[in-house]
Amino acid sequence: QVQLAESGGGLVQPGGSLRLSCAASGSIFSMYTMGWYRQAPGKQRELVAHITSGGTIVYADSVKGRFTISRDNDKNTVYLQMNSLKPEDTAVYYCNAARAYMYWGQGTQVTVSS
Repeated sequence: QVQLAESGGGLVQPGGSLRLSCAASGSIFSMYTMGWYRQAPGKQRELVAHITSGGTIVYADSVKGRFTISRDNDKNTVYLQMNSLKPEDTAVYYCNAARAYMYWGQGTQVTVSS
């Protein structure tokens, strides 16, 4: 019903920036809460940020002040601007669409390393 496609991951040096994008299709985008999760090797998947249909935003404490989530309903896209990246931000980042069911993208790798 909802298909999600992440893009924008890659290799970046500590202190650098990346902008992740998640393009949604297959349903009505504006009615979903959109979120970004990440999972590092050996760790559980964790919420990074989400933004509701009404614009309410929640960030994980670990990314507050560094990451910004936003959505463009006209483009059916949610973004994650990642600044001041740290090695501990290295993970696979997953896009999520939530309503009655949680839909997941395939993930995009973010590696922060010198």
